[in-house]
Amino acid sequence: MNPTSIAPGQTLLIDADDTLWENNIYFERAIASFISCLNHHSYSPVEVRNALNEVERETIRQRGYGLVSFQHSLITCFERLSTEPVTPEKHEQIVSFAHAIRDQEIELLEGVADILPELAARHRLILMTKGNETEQSDKLARSGLGQYFAAVEIPREKNPDAYHAVCQKYELERQTSWMIGNSPKSDINPALAAGLNAVFIKHAYTWVLEHEEVDTAREGQHMVELESFSQLTSHF
Repeated sequence: MNPTSIAPGQTLLIDADDTLWENNIYFERAIASFISCLNHHSYSPVEVRNALNEVERETIRQRGYGLVSFQHSLITCFERLSTEPVTPEKHEQIVSFAHAIRDQEIELLEGVADILPELAARHRLILMTKGNETEQSDKLARSGLGQYFAAVEIPREKNPDAYHAVCQKYELERQTSWMIGNSPKSDINPALAAGLNAVFIKHAYTWVLEHEEVDTAREGQHMVELESFSQLTSHF
């Protein structure tokens, strides 16, 4: 695809966590602290992490995403693996891991502060990020990026149905609409399945539950892989 062939006036749906700002690295630090806190003598750190992944899948189905769900997963995993009860002191320690994420300052990824205004001047930007609506709205407010988006969508899940709904709501032409994000599972593959174009921006610490093989764009679609947000201006 020739980058110069993409005309102004496209609609760019842009993910937030690990696309605009750092997110998963803070969860990884919290999980490392949790594994150290558990200090299991029968399970290796890798086995504890795999057990936590399974608990998180269950929690997401029941409670959705967000820090409260993450905190619930940590406590549940501790209860399942530990031979000791969750004492009030241990509970407070586990909760503190989630609170450390909540209190983290927003750290924009390289190039976002400079590139996003340029993109907004040439295209219509819609923030599309899944998760807890209150938490995601708060992060957007603290990021200072809200002014560049014509609309904000925070669905419970980013699946083909969610993309179809956004296309219908904003009357998007699929051939001139793009989903931009770091997650194959939530950003790229379901957007392609819904008939949109996609831009996969790799992130070294994308959450393991978001890993999938990236689908191939169908005839008439475009899928671009980039190493950084800054490279978007070479295409848009």
